[in-house]
This record gives sequence, structure tokens and C-alpha cells, in this order.
Amino acid sequence: MPLSEHEQRLLEQMERALSADDPKFANAMRGSRHGRAARRRLVIGIAAVVAGLVLLVVGASTSQIWLGAGGFIVMLAGAIWAFSPARGAGARTDGQPGVATPRPPRPGRTRRSGSFMHRMEQRWDRRRGQW
Repeated sequence: MPLSEHEQRLLEQMERALSADDPKFANAMRGSRHGRAARRRLVIGIAAVVAGLVLLVVGASTSQIWLGAGGFIVMLAGAIWAFSPARGAGARTDGQPGVATPRPPRPGRTRRSGSFMHRMEQRWDRRRGQW
């Protein structure tokens, strides 16, 4: 049911008041291009999965293995497309490109030298020395 003129005016006034009070929150609630792009990817991916399913069923019913295999591949590609992040997913919402920062090392973990077997032998020797 559509809103009446009075309700639309009230809604617009509330939106303006929200934008004036908390512009960050209003901007986040308004939506972004990333959200629209993610929805578009999801819709295209679901359409590809449905098309692949149709090809798979047709291929199975006509005993054409290549058509069924192609349908499966289309389904798989559609699912991967729908649920994978877009290339620009790491970009910030303020228009500035996102910068990848290296992870700090975990506390208590240091880089040890030597091979795995060498470290195991050292541990064994330390244990035997403690007994």
C-alpha cells in the first residue's frame, strides 16, 4: 500500500532530521553501491544456478552427458559467482582505496630456525635432560 502525501512528507522530514543529527548513520542506512553490486551478483548467480539445473535435467532426460556436464559446470560457476566477493570489496566507503596492512605477529610466537625434525630432536633432548 503506497504512502499518503502527508506520510511521505513526514518521512522526508524524519530523513532530513536524521541526516542532520547523525550523517554517518544516515549514510550507512541509505545504502551503498557495494550493497547493490552484491545483490546484483547474487541474482545473476542464482539465475545461472537455475539455468544450469535446467540444462542438467534436460541432459539427464535426453541421455546427453555433455549437456548434463555443461549444466553442472554452469551451476557451479553461478554458485561461485553469487557467493564470492566483488573485486572492489576491500574499498572503503568514503571513496578512498583500501590499504592492506600486514598482520602483527602473534604474541608468544617467534620464528624458529631449523627443520621440523631438528626442533623435534631438540625437544626430545630437553625432555630426557629433565628426567
